[in-house]
Amino acid sequence: MVGNTYFNNLIVTVINASESDEWQDAVGEWEIYDCEEDEDCCSTCICGKENIRYLYTIRNIYNGEMLFPIGSSCINKFGRRDLRDETTLIEEQFRLLHAVESNRYLSLSAEFFSRKLLRWLYEEGAFNTSYNQFDGTEDYEFMLKMFNKRDKDAITTKQDRKIKAIILNSIKPFLQERLKEKIR
Repeated sequence: MVGNTYFNNLIVTVINASESDEWQDAVGEWEIYDCEEDEDCCSTCICGKENIRYLYTIRNIYNGEMLFPIGSSCINKFGRRDLRDETTLIEEQFRLLHAVESNRYLSLSAEFFSRKLLRWLYEEGAFNTSYNQFDGTEDYEFMLKMFNKRDKDAITTKQDRKIKAIILNSIKPFLQERLKEKIR
């Protein structure tokens, strides 16, 4: 079966670059170091699977070895929730940037946002702009409050304008700067 071949290739490659000779221990040695996006999906994972979009670099925390490119489905095979959550967050950033750049109508819905993504944007300084004296706390809290509204139709026109302003004037430039060299 082809799927097993990919998984076997992954196991061999990871163990060969790890300190441990056991898969269960070896997967604990790795962290996500970087991610790029191949919009044409022309890349091949270290397991042999072709046409991957998100090209992760993982780094062994004990010996410094790097593996690239590795796809998120292979990273998920490590069975670690922290890595799965991190790949989800990274891929949300790329999807949001593409949606903003293509002038799609964006609402604070689960299609483009998550609480974790909003928190990450806040922690990384995306809301800190000159118009708010580089203190994005209020903008983050506003965005989170609007995201958490059960009835999105209750968002007023003024609130919707503020959401759009924050997306276009804070989040978009932040993501463009952060990801500009990560898209092939």
